[in-house]
Amino acid sequence: MAKGKRSVPDINSSSTADIAFLLLIFFLLTTSMDTDRGLARRLPPPPEKDAKVDDEVTVKERNVLQILLNKNDQLMCNGEQITVKELRERAKEFIANPTDDPNMPEKHPKNIPGLGDVMVTDKHVISLQNDRGTTYSEYIKVQNELVAAYNELRDELSQEKWGKNYSELDESRQEAVRDFYPQRISEAEPKNYGDKK
Repeated sequence: MAKGKRSVPDINSSSTADIAFLLLIFFLLTTSMDTDRGLARRLPPPPEKDAKVDDEVTVKERNVLQILLNKNDQLMCNGEQITVKELRERAKEFIANPTDDPNMPEKHPKNIPGLGDVMVTDKHVISLQNDRGTTYSEYIKVQNELVAAYNELRDELSQEKWGKNYSELDESRQEAVRDFYPQRISEAEPKNYGDKK
């Protein structure tokens, strides 16, 4: 008796493409991807066509907090070396000028809707400049401390006036707090402090 050749049945592959497509969709929906976060900064509007460009902006020296970050990640605040941990308190003291120190931003009266007539230091500027060799992580730490200083001052004012944190206030009250403590961080172009040209 001769054995006949048995034929192997073909595998039905018509749904393979559908299964691969479903798996792809499943992994795209369930996988979380890291997203880069930027720094929250509002850029000035572009100048109008016929507007004169004025490169010279006069700011009194007492209204400027000079922060330098070198390539060794060392931090200087108005010529004094400090740590990143000290920066937040220095910035808060500078922005608020609670003792009306003549070496810190000048206070002037301002009428802010919701707050009334108050003394503000809204002409202050925090000038940040870093070296091209500064590490990105240290640069971000400095930025975070400066933003945290503003956030803490805004929270303190909100708690004092309305018993709530800044984030819990309605839009009009948040705007009043922003008018009292406007975020003024100026970033200069990075330099190579080690190079002598």
